[in-house]
Amino acid sequence: MKVSYLFKPILVAFLAGAIIIPGNAQNARIKIDVERTIGEVNENIYGNFVEHLGRCVYGGIYDPDSPLADEDGFRKDVLEAAKGLHIPLLRYPGGNFVSNYNWKDGVGSDRPKRMELAWHRLETNEVGTNEFMKYAKKLGTEPYFAVNLGTGTIKEAQEWVEYCNVKEGPYYAELRKEHGFPEPHNIKYWSLGNEMDGYWQMGHLDAIDYTKKAREAGKLMRLTSPGIKLIAAGSSNYRPDANPDEWNRTILEELKDYIDYIALHIYVGNPDDNYYNFMSTPLVIEERTQIVKGMINEVMQRTLRRNHTDDPIFIAWDEYNVWYRARTDEKMVGDRALEEHYNLEDALVISGMLNAFIRNADIVKMANMAQLVNVIGPIFTNESDMFKQTIYYPLALFAENMHGTSLDVFVDCETYDTEEFYLGLGETTTKQTDVPYLDVSVTYKDEEITIAVVNRHKDEAITTDLIAQTGEFAGAMKVFEVNGPDIKAKNDFGETNIETKKREDIKAKGKTVTYDFPPHSLTLIKGKIKL
Repeated sequence: MKVSYLFKPILVAFLAGAIIIPGNAQNARIKIDVERTIGEVNENIYGNFVEHLGRCVYGGIYDPDSPLADEDGFRKDVLEAAKGLHIPLLRYPGGNFVSNYNWKDGVGSDRPKRMELAWHRLETNEVGTNEFMKYAKKLGTEPYFAVNLGTGTIKEAQEWVEYCNVKEGPYYAELRKEHGFPEPHNIKYWSLGNEMDGYWQMGHLDAIDYTKKAREAGKLMRLTSPGIKLIAAGSSNYRPDANPDEWNRTILEELKDYIDYIALHIYVGNPDDNYYNFMSTPLVIEERTQIVKGMINEVMQRTLRRNHTDDPIFIAWDEYNVWYRARTDEKMVGDRALEEHYNLEDALVISGMLNAFIRNADIVKMANMAQLVNVIGPIFTNESDMFKQTIYYPLALFAENMHGTSLDVFVDCETYDTEEFYLGLGETTTKQTDVPYLDVSVTYKDEEITIAVVNRHKDEAITTDLIAQTGEFAGAMKVFEVNGPDIKAKNDFGETNIETKKREDIKAKGKTVTYDFPPHSLTLIKGKIKL
């Protein structure tokens, strides 16, 4: 973990199932040294995901019968809200869906309706490759495609790359031109299957068999389009009876010369309604990141890197979110599957996950919130309206502001310990110790410092000294806050209880600025450091 935390216990008390360890009465401290760097923040950590699942595509981004639709059938209100998230990278078309998907069903004029076996619905294939590319261009985002390595073949994967990326000549490039797209789509990022470690995945393979298929698919795909980036399916199955570390170790060992990223997935929840346990769940992202980073460092000593790049293998958290209310059998199938209604504590957990990605900016170069609209999404619609869920606001705030170099900062604040608890449904247990009430990440770019702070304390503001160890704070510092009346507050149609609010600027001069971080809040402070 890149942030250093210090505390001096004087008392142990019990609060809401958590062991609270107060520190000294002095102010908390965040010490910032712009010369202590972690790595460059890649904008792709603010990515998102669109899957053919529930109302994400049909009735979400795409609804041609709606009076709110544009000339291509896309909901204009959803598109505008999505633009507010500043999405650099959009994953498509799945997800579990992709493991029984044939991309050819979704191009041209003859589109068969198929049984959709992952989420138990009818797939009309009205939206496919070219429609998604139209949407990506309207949104101003880069596409990230996943190929079917479940029921699909390596030849189908190669042919999709040919259709998308080859300008002219071979059959599938010419077919794209016949379909009205004379120029190639030039898809750079390609995932080699989805969650292939999961027993639930159609075409599930063991680790060795998956790496054989992924390696051969990747070879054909890269021969077709040499500049593409390949993402291997790392661990998604962290259930108590699984062995995710063995899966990741095998994938990295067998594919070390071919892949550019290893994908990890995590979904957390609060089924036991324990606020302090729930607030600690983003720390597990860091634990898992560091374990896989160690594996990457080890295999990189023996790689030939046949993709002719000096870059190491990076980590892509290409599915993450809070998901537990809509995770029972009846809520996981059909046209209204996975429809979570988020509250403030969910938004704070998402903020913590984003902090974790930034604190590990040297190795985490991609992340994709699952998913964009309706399906565990930051945007929620009905036939005539939409609203922004609570988790929308931290994602938008980070994507707009947290760029540049991630800094290794020192944090001194009070901490607490959790019980042993399940991270969420379909997950393992964890027990966290010395969880800091202040969860912090900091970026630096062109003498501008941006500080993101989650105050996990449910009831108390935390007075904190922000200390510049190199240079001095200078000028007004802007302050933005995501908060609400209580941790269970939600947004709904016509009702916004949680949003980003601009607070009064801080007049900064010298090496120390003191600020009171409100309880159950995300605060972002942005200002100058003069060296």
